[in-house]
Amino acid sequence: MSRPNAESKPDPWRVPVTVAHIPDTGLHRELEASAAERQAMAELAGVREILSAQAAVDVTPTSGGRIHVTGHARARIGQTCVVTLDPIENEIEEEIDLMFAPEAEARRLADLIEEGRDDKDVVDPPEAIVAGIIDLGRLATDALFLAIDPYPRKSGVVFEAEVSVADPEDHPFAALKALQDKKKGK
Repeated sequence: MSRPNAESKPDPWRVPVTVAHIPDTGLHRELEASAAERQAMAELAGVREILSAQAAVDVTPTSGGRIHVTGHARARIGQTCVVTLDPIENEIEEEIDLMFAPEAEARRLADLIEEGRDDKDVVDPPEAIVAGIIDLGRLATDALFLAIDPYPRKSGVVFEAEVSVADPEDHPFAALKALQDKKKGK
């Protein structure tokens, strides 16, 4: 999961979890972004504002050092209607369901898929666990960014394009036709 500006700006909402500290029974986290985090997220997403952002996630260890993260993220965002240019607010919600694996295994599985080798257990390669940490804030941010409508509209507003009937005498060869008509008239 990567955002267009991921390399140029730091992640605005960080909630790192050290994999070594996850109990065998897993853990549950309720997250809420601060005002400063929401403002940075809004700038990165290109929306007017993010009024609220929360996530609820379950982090569960599985076999082979893998970690399964499930849950959902939700937010209330302020955007601008693409038709009326009025400010509007939208509720968004997105499910989170990702598998993480140690970095070397994740890279190996991604290479297998890229090479076209069929591994029926690997439809989507797992995300890499980088430096022993999974950032739940980044997962929630990425999930929310996927749910943002790039062309938001105010409820009930429909874009109606202006339709005009073309003048049948207005075409690329109109000047030639005029010359031909003038010639015939002589």
